[in-house]
Amino acid sequence: QVQLVESGGGLVQAGGSLRLSCAASGRTFSSGYAMGWFRQAPGKEREFVATMHWSGSSTYYGDSVKGRFTISRDNAKRTIYLQMNSLNAEDTAVYYCAARLSAVATVRGSDYAYWGQGTQVTVSS
Repeated sequence: QVQLVESGGGLVQAGGSLRLSCAASGRTFSSGYAMGWFRQAPGKEREFVATMHWSGSSTYYGDSVKGRFTISRDNAKRTIYLQMNSLNAEDTAVYYCAARLSAVATVRGSDYAYWGQGTQVTVSS
């Protein structure tokens, strides 16, 4: 099994920054897995945020976060990060880390086999 644990969420003022982390563990986890971030705001459907090929060679972002968020990973630490800058109230959501059983990154949540428990990000305006 694979376990994903997010951290770094919290309350921040509009215009501020946060850095989320997601640590992966488990005997079957491979650094060759694509990993990504999704979010879900109250009353809304889950939204794709960012994803990265296992090697870091390709990254993809949702339109609403392009230019503000940056995804990165440290395979030696089995950890991915999401640097979030210029936050606004619309970024308020629970952020989830996900891993799929493939090196290829995709934007569909249904392609990801493993999910973390989520971390709350609240942006005050």
